[in-house]
Amino acid sequence: MSSSPYSRSQLASSLLAPLVNQDHVEKKVVADNSDDVASRSAVSTLDPTAPGECQDVAVAAPEVDFTPHEISLGLRTINLVTIIVPFVATIAAMFTLWGHGFNMVQLSILGVGYALTVLGVTVGFHRLFTHKSFETSRFMRAVFAILGCMSVEGPLLKWVAMHRRHHQNSDMENDPHSPHLHGEGIKGVLQGLWHAHAGWMFEAHAPAQTRQVQDLYDDKIVRTISRMFPYWALLSLVLPGIVAAAILHTWSSFALGILWGGLVRIFLVHHVTWSINSVCHLWGGRPYRSQDESRNNLVFGLLAFGEGWHNNHHAFPTSAKHGLAWWQVDISYMLIKVMKWCGLVWNVRVPGAAALAAKKR
Repeated sequence: MSSSPYSRSQLASSLLAPLVNQDHVEKKVVADNSDDVASRSAVSTLDPTAPGECQDVAVAAPEVDFTPHEISLGLRTINLVTIIVPFVATIAAMFTLWGHGFNMVQLSILGVGYALTVLGVTVGFHRLFTHKSFETSRFMRAVFAILGCMSVEGPLLKWVAMHRRHHQNSDMENDPHSPHLHGEGIKGVLQGLWHAHAGWMFEAHAPAQTRQVQDLYDDKIVRTISRMFPYWALLSLVLPGIVAAAILHTWSSFALGILWGGLVRIFLVHHVTWSINSVCHLWGGRPYRSQDESRNNLVFGLLAFGEGWHNNHHAFPTSAKHGLAWWQVDISYMLIKVMKWCGLVWNVRVPGAAALAAKKR
């Protein structure tokens, strides 16, 4: 899961620049999960002869410039504020509970906001837009794009570009947030953990590039929603306050709505989803073969609505279902399945029994 380390001007230069070598752009850009490490320059798509099942097919991936770009002091400061302010607000929120405890309005606004924006990331940004693990209407694409932006993890196009790059280079040199390239011993583990969790947002790395997300850039609605990211981020702070004030009819409830439904919710969403990059590449089980250190982690399988079954995901990146065992709770897939029953999504992709057996350790 990625956050947003660039200014609007840098985003424009990296995501809105004219394409080079457009014939290399693959419209179904998702991660390669071939057993051949060298084939990570390719991406994985679906076998057209087996609708709905994930299968590796080597196709040309977009050429990407991995030249690192330094991040200015101003941008680093903005990123630091984005991390520190929700953290400080969460501590302050704890003090507001002294002698009062939670009221149901605060708890409901926090819970609903967390669920909606996490699903915006897990179902929307990740499974729909990055990996195309299912299809849906333009209206539902817009809904998930907005909810994902309201998680305040950055514009949709840049989030997807960075995540596709992560899959192409997972735990290798050009992975933007691997915890495994920072030396040996406890010091190396701690440095890698910080880098993968949030440190990469302060370090020089190649910016997102249009050619990595050309399929999404060509969608005017998706492109417009992505460009409007600052407004969705602001709305995600103000809207909980408006809802709380409408229910309780006080100015203090407006402030508490912003505190709990805005800042505390952002703190929780960020650190839960960022842990997929850090914790889920260090600790957990590896039941399936993949060319990286991705792990299944029970804690984040639950907190991140199925994203914590990360080894499953890296073994089968186009799968809409990450919880592949009966006991692996995957709330994101549950939602996708319900939407399929309602006719809201279709062409939901999951690995077949033969594919699962072939990848099993």
